[in-house]
Amino acid sequence: MRRRFAGDRLVMASHNPGKLAELREFLAPFGVSVVSAGDLGLPEPVEDGDSFVANALIKAHASARGAKLPALADDSGLCVDALGGAPGIHSARWAGPGKDFGVAMARVEAELAATGAAAPERRGGHFVSVLALAWPDGHAETVEGRIDGTLVWPPRGTGGFGYDPMFLPTGESETFGEMAAARKNRLSHRARAFVRLVDACFR
Repeated sequence: MRRRFAGDRLVMASHNPGKLAELREFLAPFGVSVVSAGDLGLPEPVEDGDSFVANALIKAHASARGAKLPALADDSGLCVDALGGAPGIHSARWAGPGKDFGVAMARVEAELAATGAAAPERRGGHFVSVLALAWPDGHAETVEGRIDGTLVWPPRGTGGFGYDPMFLPTGESETFGEMAAARKNRLSHRARAFVRLVDACFR
């Protein structure tokens, strides 16, 4: 049995402004007052889990304990078929200490080139988002969203964040970097996860 969210205040367990903007937009219709872990001065926990679920739970539990409020965390990443699913849970680490996703995208392209993956059919991948909603008593709920696509080079567009400019969703003509935010927020892996979270915990 899923636990329902019954409060009016929630902590977003993230210091990533792009994720915060998306999650705030998703939560807006529910009249929930949102504060970020960064706003509260909560430290970023060590994400040493071996899966998106594990890392989302680490972040959500840390913020729920620190703020003594329910906390929502996202752990997401890009999984490239020809690279055996990499960068996967290490997607942010590929951007280095400066969080430069230009560097990360160039690394993806270099590793794809090293495998000889030039044709679009060999450049498939998907984004995964796991949302974890945790309460201060230790209870948590998780949901997952996914979207498939193709990795393009050079990157296209300046919108979104992370690997968005090189990700062309299946059936679309624009990368996430080119797409209007409103459209991306209807299609994305995070949007799909949030629909499931709403069904599970908010309705």
